[in-house]
Amino acid sequence: MTQSISINRIHYPIHSLGFGARVGVWFQGCQIQCPGCISRDTWEPGTNAIELDGLTQILLPWTAAADGLTISGGEPFDQPDAVAALVKWWRTKNGGDVLLFSGYSAELLWDRYPEIVSQLDVLISEPYDAKRPQTQPLRGSDNQRMHLLTPIAAQRYANLDEAPTLDLCFDDDTVWIAGIPKPNAMAEIRRRLTAMGFAAGTSDQLLDGVRG
Repeated sequence: MTQSISINRIHYPIHSLGFGARVGVWFQGCQIQCPGCISRDTWEPGTNAIELDGLTQILLPWTAAADGLTISGGEPFDQPDAVAALVKWWRTKNGGDVLLFSGYSAELLWDRYPEIVSQLDVLISEPYDAKRPQTQPLRGSDNQRMHLLTPIAAQRYANLDEAPTLDLCFDDDTVWIAGIPKPNAMAEIRRRLTAMGFAAGTSDQLLDGVRG
């Protein structure tokens, strides 16, 4: 594969963004830029580019043990060819589910990219709306919709009452948080870190989550 892809972060395992222990791939670049998004570090396009061959070599050791793949961002569908190539490759290596977060509407995605959406198991669609409540698992605001597209998705997600909301992740000398925080959670985390004597950055520096 020679397809290039802009990536913000890669991690395994992630438990807060889907069923079981998952590989998480965060795309870099987002044209939607939802107000209130806590992942503003993922907005700028064209940075952190990697060839898909290089990405798949990183992911390969995790494919046997992972329960699935979660694709987030940024906005994955701002790089549709890269999404298609990544999902196609993953399907040859892993029998779990593929879950993708997008800030675009499901109707738009089905209209423009039906060949990609049809290869997903779970699509969580619609832009993050900071004015809406957040009561649904795996959604940053309640206007977002979860689409279960395959039997494995129905089996794993149809009766999902709650999911772990945050993962504390370690990459070399960096500690970061992945997931979908409850309202005001990031302010509380910053308060506790400060009380413990740690230097806490802004919310979007502390968290790689899914909002838009």
